[in-house]
Amino acid sequence: MHGLRTLGISLGSAVLASLFTVWLTGRGQDIGNLAMGDVPAAPVRRAPAQGAAPVDGELQSQLPSLPALGFAASSPDEAVNIAVYERCNKSVVNISTVTVVANSLLFGVVPGEGNGSGSILDKQGHILTNNHVINDAREIQVTLFNEEIYTAELVGADPINDIAVLRIKAPAEQLFPMTLGDSDELKVGLRVFALGNPFGLFRTMSEGIISSLNRSLAVHDNWEIKSIIQIDANINPGNSGGPLLDAQGRLIGMNTAIASKVQQSAGIGFAIPVNLVKRVVPELLKHGRVIRGDIGITHVTVTDNGLRIARLSPGGPAEQAGLRPPQAVRSRFGIRPQIDRSTADVITAIDGTKVTNASEFLSVIESKKPGDVVELSVLREGRVIRVRVRLGSDEPVSTKR
Repeated sequence: MHGLRTLGISLGSAVLASLFTVWLTGRGQDIGNLAMGDVPAAPVRRAPAQGAAPVDGELQSQLPSLPALGFAASSPDEAVNIAVYERCNKSVVNISTVTVVANSLLFGVVPGEGNGSGSILDKQGHILTNNHVINDAREIQVTLFNEEIYTAELVGADPINDIAVLRIKAPAEQLFPMTLGDSDELKVGLRVFALGNPFGLFRTMSEGIISSLNRSLAVHDNWEIKSIIQIDANINPGNSGGPLLDAQGRLIGMNTAIASKVQQSAGIGFAIPVNLVKRVVPELLKHGRVIRGDIGITHVTVTDNGLRIARLSPGGPAEQAGLRPPQAVRSRFGIRPQIDRSTADVITAIDGTKVTNASEFLSVIESKKPGDVVELSVLREGRVIRVRVRLGSDEPVSTKR
């Protein structure tokens, strides 16, 4: 099961949500209904490797001088376009995957293929991409600018933020790392460039602007990625995992999804901000996953007042802090105990911020580390109390050292 995934999205506009479906721009599972389909590369011949301006050592923060092109750029804008591409195209890779998918006609499984994009992070061969590009892949291959193909290993993945890191064993002289920007400094209207491999067309560049900031994108279960960048640059199937660049050629985001009635660009694309990447990647390099704080609340139900606790982890942080789940009480006839949900605590806020759904609550917990303390405002027996909870770790016991 592979192809584009539909995503839930919080855009503050019911009209937009009714007009468009949000698609991940690469191979992966459908979040909404688990319906999946292959997104093969377009049936075209591989283009020859594009030339690029020579780059000595690590990429610098300043734009390089334009190479001798044999003609003069007709405008300053055109000169910027050329400079950004010449600087960054060697840093973009094509990612192809082989998976196993169910086939009802053959009463078994058959190989499936998918394509996506990635960015070179360092001279050690680490590659940044989306988790949905490589999720469940049995084989991952990375093609560099010079058409050299390497088998990649998965270093780590964070499904919640749709980020993955691969590694290839390639000579350092073939690896041209991206320069990372600062997504906290972005403004609506800023000129941006998307580089990737839409429909398998290697290192294709499109241009646009930042249309909006701080969108929310539902990617994994009830989790939402915050601070998503909305762009109007064309991105299509195969662009997932590729870089979003500013006019200085700095990586400011990772292209991830589009909103469209069909699986093609409609001028509404979404990118994960690079500052989120900066926080997640070191964890993936060190642990292979992101170790998050665990509050020990496994289920909640939404009420008009907040989130009613439905279940706690036995012996977990929430239980140790004194939070109350529903209580079992004997029925009048004593045949079997009944669950009295009215006795359960209702969480109205966390760290002073009101919560109205599970996504808001989980987003706060996701941002915390094991050992951090959160303060919950809890409605109990008609009055609001405050309960401090020291978070545990969501790291599996078998992996703890």
